[in-house]
Amino acid sequence: MSKIDLSIIVPCYNEGPTFTKSAYKIIRELKKINLGWEIIFVEDKSQDNTKSAVENLIKKIENSRAIYHRQNEGRGKSVSDGITSAKGKICGYLDVDLEVSQTYIPIFLEEIKKGYAMAVGKRFYEGGLKSLPRFLASKVYALIVKTTLKVPIEDTEAGYKFFNREKILPILKKTKDNHWFWDTEICAIAYYANLKISQVPVLFKRRLEKKSTVRLIPDTVDYIKKLIKFRSQLPQIAKANAK
Repeated sequence: MSKIDLSIIVPCYNEGPTFTKSAYKIIRELKKINLGWEIIFVEDKSQDNTKSAVENLIKKIENSRAIYHRQNEGRGKSVSDGITSAKGKICGYLDVDLEVSQTYIPIFLEEIKKGYAMAVGKRFYEGGLKSLPRFLASKVYALIVKTTLKVPIEDTEAGYKFFNREKILPILKKTKDNHWFWDTEICAIAYYANLKISQVPVLFKRRLEKKSTVRLIPDTVDYIKKLIKFRSQLPQIAKANAK
């Protein structure tokens, strides 16, 4: 394997029959990039055949490897483990369902090359009633994050983020949540550490053939509880970053 400049992390949990096709779409996009790259699949103890699909795939793709969790640990922990393990100076993750397309990878890569420490997807939604609940939940949550945490990021929860690995590792050590709230944590801590953050508009297209692992109502309630708790910790975070 040649020198690795870019590491792509793909968290995997109960991905079903769409996994292999989507993974190859990501790999084809990476092959267009004139950089050394690797793709890291983090298999989070799926209950379906995702693990065997990952095992079969990495046998065929030279620049691929996998991390296997012994128990289900959550999306945040999966991404954190991938970043920690990554060899590239630039690393990023995207959801393998590709509801936000793999074709945005070069755009996010360029944002980090420009000097941003972090590039965050800002979703806009394909029209139609089927996307309406997710759209409304996203907008309400974004408003709560802005007003509660005073973080001017439009969409902290988008599952599409790229990082300057050296700059994000100290931030990563300060995150505590292993699940979906991890995205809000890393955005907020990075912002209060005065890291340069770019927001990249991306189209979100709901894939109805894949069952989402997001539970809209329970996850939103859980988010808000964690948000309130995290808000109480902000003075200490800001003080630590000031040092």
